[in-house]
Amino acid sequence: MRLLQGDCLEQMKTLEDNSVDAIVSDPPYGISFMAKKWDYDVPKVEVWQEAMRVLKPGGHALIACGTRTQHRMVCNIEDAGFEIRDVVSWIYGSGFPKSLNISKAIDKAAGAEREVVGVRISEGGCTGYKTFKGGSLVSEGKEIDITAPATEAAKQWDGWGTALKPACEFFTLARKPLSEKTVAANVLKWGTGGINIDGCRVEMSDKDSAELMAKSSKNPSSNYNGKNYQKYGDFEKNLATPPNAAGRFPANLIHDGSQEVLDLFPETKSGALKPYKENHENASSYSMARDKTFTQSASQGSAARFFYCAKASKKDRDEGLDGFEEKKVNTLNGYKKPSEGRTANKSGGVKKNNHPTVKPTALMSYLCRLITPTGGTVLDPYMGSGSTGKAAIKEGFDFIGCELDPDYFNIAETRINNEIK
Repeated sequence: MRLLQGDCLEQMKTLEDNSVDAIVSDPPYGISFMAKKWDYDVPKVEVWQEAMRVLKPGGHALIACGTRTQHRMVCNIEDAGFEIRDVVSWIYGSGFPKSLNISKAIDKAAGAEREVVGVRISEGGCTGYKTFKGGSLVSEGKEIDITAPATEAAKQWDGWGTALKPACEFFTLARKPLSEKTVAANVLKWGTGGINIDGCRVEMSDKDSAELMAKSSKNPSSNYNGKNYQKYGDFEKNLATPPNAAGRFPANLIHDGSQEVLDLFPETKSGALKPYKENHENASSYSMARDKTFTQSASQGSAARFFYCAKASKKDRDEGLDGFEEKKVNTLNGYKKPSEGRTANKSGGVKKNNHPTVKPTALMSYLCRLITPTGGTVLDPYMGSGSTGKAAIKEGFDFIGCELDPDYFNIAETRINNEIK
């Protein structure tokens, strides 16, 4: 393991060509997040060129991107020489909308006082109405007045804002070009070129697994026996073909398991099979191929079951930082530019790890496992507070990380060393 404190462009120059197996990183998004100077722009082409130099041929990179600047991030990665293979969407429910209330802004500019008509509660930077259950308060925090428009212009624009609630981020999946003619040859020479499908399959419930087992079959059209024009294969024998026991094929969508996200997925019912009728005039080749007495119930449940769930632990951020002083972690409650009135919300939490953009270790573990060969080395040019390094060690990989900020570097070093113990 190597942890390098300093500018990543300079630090990566100390690494040998073709020396790392994968790159998993959460770099600056270029949105001036919380007015941080390190987030004024996305990494330049030169950074990704240096990263590609140290990556083995066929090695993959998963680079986090924000929704507003993802196009700039991807262009720089591609201009550095990487092949863009896919985009993995990470869906979460903890985002807080940083939207200007246009109605309030109009009244403020007019010097008009708004009437207080209610109260809502702020909890850790997120707001919700005060709620009671059985006469007891179950949601408590900072009270924020709900006001009514005062001027006619404000009434016209009541309910209008400037931003959507953030609920997703993207991980660009890129690959360094192969040095060999085929993926198979490249894998044999360098150990890189593919992604770990079976190691990242989506876990199925016992019910889902049983139902897939019941309906699994080979392609009937490939087993035409020439004996019966109405039958292209022996469906009953093909029922013995089991689904992959490790789970569903990994998708380019990941969710965090929060109820808010699960509610976005519809309840689905799929996979049902009924006996076909004797009249084959309008029957498909598939229905003709299966036994006329065979039936199968549909698989039911939230469509979220088809995708990986990376749940973020509450203790994940501060794990291993027992000797660290707790610091305020502010959240934004305003707009992009300070000149427009953006302020830090004083209701932000107190944590030992005060990095503002900590990714869940569970998520980074999955991403490391997806693109890193067994025993390989993961590079993170923008280590932050060390979630990728912690995840890489947890998965049994070696790790190289770079971080410019000395305070964040200290946090990352401690978190990663704690995982080694």
